Amino acid sequence: MSAATALPALKCDVAIVGAGPAGLMAAEMLSAQGVQVHVFDGKASVGRKFLLAGKGGLNLTHAEAFERFVERYGDTQPMLQPLLQEFGAEQLRAWAEGLGIGTFVGTSGRVFPTDMKAAPLLRAWLARLRAQGVVFHMRHLWKGWSDAQALVMESPEGVLPVQAKAVLLALGGGSWARLGSDGAWVALLQAKGVEVSALQPANCGFDVGQPVHATEETRREFFKELVGIAPAPGKGWSTHFTERFAGAPLKSVALRFTDSLGRSFDRRGEFVATATGVEGSLVYAVSHLLRDEIKRQGFATFELDLLPAFSAEKVLQEVRHPRGSRSLSSHLKGRLGLDGVKAALLHELLNKQDMQDPVKLAHAIKALPITVVATRPLNEAISTAGGVTWNALDEALMCKALPGVFCAGEMIDWEAPTGGYLLTACFATGVRAARGIQAYVTQ
Repeated sequence: MSAATALPALKCDVAIVGAGPAGLMAAEMLSAQGVQVHVFDGKASVGRKFLLAGKGGLNLTHAEAFERFVERYGDTQPMLQPLLQEFGAEQLRAWAEGLGIGTFVGTSGRVFPTDMKAAPLLRAWLARLRAQGVVFHMRHLWKGWSDAQALVMESPEGVLPVQAKAVLLALGGGSWARLGSDGAWVALLQAKGVEVSALQPANCGFDVGQPVHATEETRREFFKELVGIAPAPGKGWSTHFTERFAGAPLKSVALRFTDSLGRSFDRRGEFVATATGVEGSLVYAVSHLLRDEIKRQGFATFELDLLPAFSAEKVLQEVRHPRGSRSLSSHLKGRLGLDGVKAALLHELLNKQDMQDPVKLAHAIKALPITVVATRPLNEAISTAGGVTWNALDEALMCKALPGVFCAGEMIDWEAPTGGYLLTACFATGVRAARGIQAYVTQ
């Protein structure tokens, strides 16, 4: 049957578009109150990004104190804090327990299911939803509204108009398009007068290079002024570095960055050198500051402490220690344990003269400047910044320009680091939207 075939309209109380955590949580709350809920998703199965997030261990939430927890949402803390007070980390853990899924707190404070897996939780959740009467429509792609203001769903059987008393859009951001979050909804909402901030990568990697507005001469002067070091010429990693160290982890390092607005970041952790730049947990944690600085200045330069366990004085002492006939590489490895990708980064970013200067070399080991000039593409990012603005929504997360149409999850303009914060806020927005929808359809 042709995909253009018009099917009879489907009527329901609530249509939820998007079968991720935000949409499913809203479906659970509404169906528990006897509301007729139909869930639509363009993919063949539900929760695809949720399952991928749990591939290496599902990080549900974080166990730190609430005051610190809500600070992780940055500029959107004032908007999200009331939602997280209603449904935050404690409520999320209790909810999982109610599904028969125990949780535990890891050494970093992150909260995981006891078996670390996403699939058992999702199976138990879907069983509850179906028992509560939720109807799922898979491979139904939302294409907008008809002239009669019905949702237009493109399905394998044809075009299905859906007439609902209320609609929840929970379509995700713009990352991981192959899992369904492709950002196609942006134009549909903007055409209806809903204000949407441009989608941007969050928790993302970066390409390294020289400041885009600088010549090679001014670039070298920039670094000299910054830390007294003149890096080797060129843009991006060298072919030699890429061939040998792309994919190599930089463990037990510290990253420091202060942007042009005075916002600072200083944390230990690890990340990975990629073929074009850097990515990984420590980079993701500072990615919002780096991304925004690149937008303002054209580049962002952070300092990397290759040996945070050693004081600057200790490093200088060891670098200055007589090395006899040993090569510099052998000397650094023997005295400081500095080898592999860490040593390669020094050779990559310092010129020969600076490598031979004990003071400049020791300084670089404790504060190696790395310049990034671009985020990796949106589709590679773990999550998304931007989306439907808070000004476009009321307190129930209903679009002011579209009465009866609500939003939840990453569609809304907020971002958070990895560590359980993303999932928790998705659940919290689903809860808030469900309460708003409940009030709307029963008024």
